[in-house]
Amino acid sequence: MNTPKPDSTRRTFVKASGGALAAASFAAHAATPLAMSGGAATVTFPANRHTYITKWPRYGVKEKEALHAVIDKNTFYDEAPQLEKEWKAYTKTPYCKTHCNGTSALTSMFFALDLPPGSEILVPSYTFFATAAPMRFFGYVPVFVDIDPKTACFDLDDAKKKLSKHTKALCVMHSWGLPCEMDKISDFAKEKGLILLEDAAHAHGATMQGKFMGTWGAIGAYSFQASKVMPAIEGGMGMYQTREYFERAAALGHYEDPPKFAADSPVRKYDGTGFGLKFRIHPMGAALARQQLMTLDERNARVISQVRKLNDRLTALPGLMEPRQRADQKRVYYYANMLLLDEKKAGMKRDALVKALKAEGVRATTWVYPEQHKFAIYSEAKWWHHPPPIPKSMPGDDHINNTHLFVPLFYEEVPELVDQYVAAFEKVWAHRKELS
Repeated sequence: MNTPKPDSTRRTFVKASGGALAAASFAAHAATPLAMSGGAATVTFPANRHTYITKWPRYGVKEKEALHAVIDKNTFYDEAPQLEKEWKAYTKTPYCKTHCNGTSALTSMFFALDLPPGSEILVPSYTFFATAAPMRFFGYVPVFVDIDPKTACFDLDDAKKKLSKHTKALCVMHSWGLPCEMDKISDFAKEKGLILLEDAAHAHGATMQGKFMGTWGAIGAYSFQASKVMPAIEGGMGMYQTREYFERAAALGHYEDPPKFAADSPVRKYDGTGFGLKFRIHPMGAALARQQLMTLDERNARVISQVRKLNDRLTALPGLMEPRQRADQKRVYYYANMLLLDEKKAGMKRDALVKALKAEGVRATTWVYPEQHKFAIYSEAKWWHHPPPIPKSMPGDDHINNTHLFVPLFYEEVPELVDQYVAAFEKVWAHRKELS
């Protein structure tokens, strides 16, 4: 009798049994023509209900009541301090500061560093502009790092190759809600004396080894923009491990904060002006964020449950996989459920697969994530104190952009829709020879 290996898990069992079920269903699906060839579509779930199940953001009675309460009271600006207090308690962060958006939180993060011009910061090219472009205002140099083709997250091996005597910090981005390998990255930063920064705009509620994203680094930044996991339409949060970083970051865009700091604070004297910007979160955005935080874990758990019910079956299909996740990571899902396709193993091209899935009623899409190093602003020296180096290639970026496909997230329990999505994928796989 075979003894199960110690690392056998429920997920591997589900995948194995799912593979057997998928193989058994191929024969039946092969006898049914694809919808794009004149057959009936597999997904018959009502279209309006399908749209509602995948709609984001989602606001309800509590959010509407909170907005009305803000309008009805004269103490509008109480919402931001309350949100900071609640976020601090949730993430166990020493210092927090709300901002008008994630971009202003990241801009304040770079200002807080107070590094000399020419300082290099390792940063992924596979990210939003706010993770890199604001560096130019402070004379910093973004040095673009590739992503791991199996995770779409920061590639530490590539970062090591780009380390120089001018490197002072590194900034990771937790792509699509999957944590970067923060233990390895943190060890590397400590070994090299680098400041560790986090763009956690996709990762509300995600943890690794029990620590929230945004708390591994010296400074972390979140976005509460409408598409994010915790949407407030607009808003952001900065998270700081030291008082010095907190006070500099807050004073950049919050002119009313310096007099609140201790008497020995070096930025207290900037009362009335701060450092010349205004990054205050809108009270209604703060009110929405507070309501969303109350149910964040519940919503994430519901989404994760639906993803697992779908992906544990889909990844039993040849050539279809999901980004690698370690056992000590708890990821969340931002924007969509990303799958990765090995065209050779699947026996068909991605474009043909997506076309066939759409015909079957699956709302499958692809989207090339813009790579920062290809934008004009980085190649024009006039915008930079020290021009950033432009890499010739980013194979990890290319791999993810060329192999991913997105299916929507389901924000409610929908076993019927999950079953129909699985059946549609299996049907397409049963016909993959004709698609090739």
